Amino acid sequence: MQGITLFLFTNDLRLSDNRALLQAAASCKHLVCVYCVDPAWFKPGRYQSRVMGEHRWRFLREGIQQLESQLEQRRQKLLVRLQSPYQAIEQMLKAHKIDAVYRSRNMGYQESAYWQSLKQNFPAVTFNEVETFTLFHQNDLPFAPDELPETFTQFRKLVEHLPITEAATAPDIMPGPMPGLNYYSDRLPAKAKTNSPFTGGETAGAEHLKHYFSALQPTTYKETRNALQGWETSTKFSPWLAHGCLSARQIFQALRHYESLIMANESTYWIQFELLWREYFQWYALKHGARLFSSRGIRDKCRLSCFYPERFQKWCAGNTPWPIVNACMKELQATGYLSNRGRQIVASCFIHELGMDWRYGAAWFEQQLVDYDVGSNWGNWQYLAGVGADPRGSRHFNLDKQAQQFDPDGRYINRWGGHKTYPLDSVDAADWPIMP
Repeated sequence: MQGITLFLFTNDLRLSDNRALLQAAASCKHLVCVYCVDPAWFKPGRYQSRVMGEHRWRFLREGIQQLESQLEQRRQKLLVRLQSPYQAIEQMLKAHKIDAVYRSRNMGYQESAYWQSLKQNFPAVTFNEVETFTLFHQNDLPFAPDELPETFTQFRKLVEHLPITEAATAPDIMPGPMPGLNYYSDRLPAKAKTNSPFTGGETAGAEHLKHYFSALQPTTYKETRNALQGWETSTKFSPWLAHGCLSARQIFQALRHYESLIMANESTYWIQFELLWREYFQWYALKHGARLFSSRGIRDKCRLSCFYPERFQKWCAGNTPWPIVNACMKELQATGYLSNRGRQIVASCFIHELGMDWRYGAAWFEQQLVDYDVGSNWGNWQYLAGVGADPRGSRHFNLDKQAQQFDPDGRYINRWGGHKTYPLDSVDAADWPIMP
């Protein structure tokens, strides 16, 4: 047994079904629990957007605060650092006799890179990762991560009948904190007031999971999942999944329980299908690393695109020539959430009608979405841009047809004020003003 173990919370803000935390707690006499809020999240990046917008930060901060409370109930503490994970862990390893570091496995390229750097720079320390963000453990898969199938369908056929590990319960007792360590946490940015309908934290996630599977909505999911609005039309699990307040295994277990007691039909299967879709892009991110962010994607395919500042700002604000796009973007701005159908509509517009580099759109979603996760976001944008895992190539939606099919009475557009439209450009190629 180790003397002192450091556990780094990342996208696993829960105590239940957190096998990484359970293994860390079982390995030591003293446990140091840390969460790092990277200041770089709040600064503009290379694609005109920040990593962390107000909606996601509010949800994340609520999750951190609840985690602090849950740990206190078990006589543990959460040390919150306003630093990058690499800097915070490096300082603690240099200052204290820490024997081991644990975390949930992160599929993102940058998260993998800093972890590998720490392992190289501190060879005397044991570093352990455990899969808690995915349905499957790496050893469960019938292929190595670098042999991930090129398409989702191939992946699904290989894994959908594999057994899923049962979700683990939260620990009642945990090792105590490290003696003599100053547990004063850094002062964090204030929690913004937003119109997001989601509340962060494990308790809210568990309550939503229970509520969803206590009604008949799962039996009609396939018919309603493409709706542009309505709380009950889709599962709405994604924000808690993205931050790890809920695990994919907990949802899968609840789904199987529902099917055994209430009903199993095509709609309940489709919930499993969507969990597998999410699963695919987690392993996709791990396999492709930095190529997840390449304009040419994993297919090394050149797309003719550019960056038009005016078009980008109009798309972000919902001031385009297309009412359905405007309504979607205004909802995203106001709430930090957008239906799956809405995301596909605005992404298709961004790529095809606006002729923009898809990475700027993906980065805006990263800033705005309360349910952002790296694999799902960037993998799906690659998919729609035709440089990712879609065997059909890029998907160009007819915007008028989408509006007629999914908002035939105009209620959604009216609700979000999408009717007011603007010309796409105010100047021509020679920078002459375009007259209305």
